[in-house]
Amino acid sequence: MSKTLLLSALLLTLGAGGGYWAATQGIGSGATKATEKAPLYWVNPMDPRDKRDAPAKDNMGMDFIPVYEEQKTGSPGTVTISPEIQQNLGVRLAKVERLPIHHQIETVGYVGYDEDRLEAINARMAGWIRTLAIKSEGQKVTKGSLIYELYAPDLVNAQHEYLLALNTSNPLLLRAAEGKLKSLQVPADQIAALKRTRQVRETISIYAPSSGYVSELKVREGQYVEPAAALFNISTLQQVWVSAEVFERQAGQLKVGDPVTMTLDYAPGRRWQGKVDYLYPTLDAATRTLKVRLRFDNTDEFLKPNMFAKVSIRSGKGEPHMLVPSEAVIRTGSQDRLVLALGDGSFKSVAVTLGPQFGDKIAIVDGVEPGDSIASSAQFLLDSESSIDSDFQRMTAVRPMQVWTQGEVQAVDPKSRTLSVAHQAIPEWQWPAMEMDFGVADSVDMTQLAPGQTLHLQMEQEGDEYRIINIHVEKAATHAEKPAAPKDDMKDMKGMEGMEGMEGMEGMDHSQHQMGDKP
Repeated sequence: MSKTLLLSALLLTLGAGGGYWAATQGIGSGATKATEKAPLYWVNPMDPRDKRDAPAKDNMGMDFIPVYEEQKTGSPGTVTISPEIQQNLGVRLAKVERLPIHHQIETVGYVGYDEDRLEAINARMAGWIRTLAIKSEGQKVTKGSLIYELYAPDLVNAQHEYLLALNTSNPLLLRAAEGKLKSLQVPADQIAALKRTRQVRETISIYAPSSGYVSELKVREGQYVEPAAALFNISTLQQVWVSAEVFERQAGQLKVGDPVTMTLDYAPGRRWQGKVDYLYPTLDAATRTLKVRLRFDNTDEFLKPNMFAKVSIRSGKGEPHMLVPSEAVIRTGSQDRLVLALGDGSFKSVAVTLGPQFGDKIAIVDGVEPGDSIASSAQFLLDSESSIDSDFQRMTAVRPMQVWTQGEVQAVDPKSRTLSVAHQAIPEWQWPAMEMDFGVADSVDMTQLAPGQTLHLQMEQEGDEYRIINIHVEKAATHAEKPAAPKDDMKDMKGMEGMEGMEGMEGMDHSQHQMGDKP
């Protein structure tokens, strides 16, 4: 009997404990489910108008994307996607960067002879080509080598006149006869031989005036030629021209002297450095392109005429631009957009104003700020949902028109009132540390500025221009003497509280404190 009672009590205790555990697990699970964020609906990734109240798949087997309720502080058009869905969609992020960059113009061209060094060989008199040493175009000749022999009746008569002048011993007549021979391109050594031997030659030997390659051969052995007839050209390959074309919209970016890099598909690893030699004055009416002449050194004569080449022309002064990957831009025809990554899986489409293209990067004039994160892949899917009710405006804090920063003077130009400064990062403007040229207000005294000085600068933005309106020149203070800042100056410095590096301001030389009125 006692064993039965003991077993009953034990079973009752185990049942109560199990019921309590089950109840607590149910309560905990219910609380967890209550705190989970439930999607408002699921949307087709290929068609944002197709919405479902439960998870589903489209006709291609793609999962519908859950859309969650926006936070109260969110802006219109903000969509939130879980990390798992981001991974499935292949969402990649990129940063908006502000970098100094040059215009890079990519085009193609053809190698040709340097026509500045081209020499045309013409006949000086009528006659017949008795001997022609040049047999074909492209033949290489060296300076002083025989290129052809010409039989000319006029040459025979000129030699007889010279011999008669020698016999008369009349210096004027002798000078005139010798000048006629020179005008007929008779070499000086042949004139000397005629004077020495007194024997008339039927032919004249013509020698190459320079080394190079024969081009445009227009004469053959035995042919009769007239005076001034073009026989052939001698061209050199020590320097070559490359003729290229650029689009009409790129023509204004180029100037003579811009550096050029050239590559050949069939010469991997080799790069030739040249420059823009000439910009032609007219555009091609059919293609709307401008012809550009480029010049390259070719000391090993590897480059040959009519070779096809790829060229990259670098132009501009390296002004800083706000850049994003070109693939991240969404062009709708009526509006250009980027998808901002707001963090915690939130995204929003914003309208932007595009600037010039720089290779695989494109400049952004307005709409985002340096340091923003944007979607560089799968942005079309995100935009299809965000653009339904987005205001396309970026939420930003008020951008101050004036900021203080610290920098080191690189160059001073008092005539143009320009100061080149390597300044620290400016978080108020989302600028990284970099070197820039600034205009200086007329109220600022530049006579005490020199390269290498460390300054505290107050800069002001006016439209797209930035200028310096106040400066403080740092000066190391000694332990024996720490100059106190004037009371009025300390009032002006209240706005500088919290600026990095201001702990050492009490050692500043305020005799160089330029606080002129803003012009």
